[in-house]
Amino acid sequence: MQFDEAVIHVAAGKGGDGIISFHRTRYNPKGSPDGGCGGDGGDVILRASRSVNTFSHFHQQVHFRAEDGGPGGPNNRQGKRGEDLVIFVPVGTVVRDLHTGEILADLVEEGQEVVVAKGGRGGRGNRSFVTSVRQAPRIREFGERGEERWLRLELRLLADVGIIGFPNVGKSSLLARVSDKKPKVAAYPFTTLVPNLGVVWVDETKSFVMADLPGLIEGAHEGRGLGDKFLRHAARAKILLHMVDLARTEGRDPLSDYFTIRKELAAWEELSRKPEIVAGNKIDLLTKDQVEKEKERFAKEGIVLHPVSALTGEGVKELVGVLWERLSALPQEVEERPRRKVWDLTPGPPPYEVIQGEEGWEVRGPAVEGLVGRLDLSTPDAREYLWDELDRLGVVRALRRRGLQPGTPVKIGGKTLEFSG
Repeated sequence: MQFDEAVIHVAAGKGGDGIISFHRTRYNPKGSPDGGCGGDGGDVILRASRSVNTFSHFHQQVHFRAEDGGPGGPNNRQGKRGEDLVIFVPVGTVVRDLHTGEILADLVEEGQEVVVAKGGRGGRGNRSFVTSVRQAPRIREFGERGEERWLRLELRLLADVGIIGFPNVGKSSLLARVSDKKPKVAAYPFTTLVPNLGVVWVDETKSFVMADLPGLIEGAHEGRGLGDKFLRHAARAKILLHMVDLARTEGRDPLSDYFTIRKELAAWEELSRKPEIVAGNKIDLLTKDQVEKEKERFAKEGIVLHPVSALTGEGVKELVGVLWERLSALPQEVEERPRRKVWDLTPGPPPYEVIQGEEGWEVRGPAVEGLVGRLDLSTPDAREYLWDELDRLGVVRALRRRGLQPGTPVKIGGKTLEFSG
């Protein structure tokens, strides 16, 4: 099971309903409108945190819902706002819309967050509808539904150096040698199923982050083996440390292995031009003459080979120094990222359209359908207010231009109303 990908469903909270209420006293028996508004629904927020490093918890829970807003109360009491739901994801998470594939956020810093589903707005109570001509309205709104959507989460590790190469070339052993990370090491393919991160200290003040990525095989970019799942991790690294097995313990030629992996990297545009350092591992199993011959073979192809032994540590300190020098020479990327972003799920469509179908006239559009959906149309005041608002939006004029007469049924937002023109 892969823990660097997950599909989840997020739903924001529904807004609370407004209420119709009148404050009555001995001297005001009819009462004054005092119905409060409902609270807004809670948002769903994804927040990057270094306290989690995989998506394993999303394989037990897929659906996430924020809290609904509370209803309004008498005496102009505002309903309680729904609690936001904060979902912690690893630093380096790419958030995509499941159906469109669009990237919604790239959370690359601790604490960075994105609102992926906004809570529904709370409905207004009758106190909010008081005007000079409508002093005792029996009008209220229902709370709006919160946004919801399916998301695909992808983890791309944030590392300065990404170790790549065939299985069993010693990537995990090297990481264990140069850092305090102790990944699982065994003599079988794909020992590493989840990428490992380790901090490599050059001296007391200089350090960088190294990632041990699962082994690639030929055809990885087409989905073979595990490599295609983790090529995207390599895309985050500033430098690739390409390891080969100089001792040929798996019976493969190290130079052929190198070009095979390069072919896989070339299939990913993000990786084809990334800086690379080549290390030849397991020199403890070779003589010095054999090591020199391998260096000459690589040099003929224009490749500088750095011989090391992850087992004994020979050549490792020198390799770490080379990596640090290359990292230090890279241009520093300065990019301002907002700490919090709200992803707007609702683009701006036309306000409305009037069409004539087989079942009569219909008005469509988010603004008018939302208006009808929010209002509690069980009272005459609410129906009168609705047509006043539709007149303000230009819907009444549009219906008149089409020859509609008062009393003609008009369908809006799934409800059939009598045209009050």
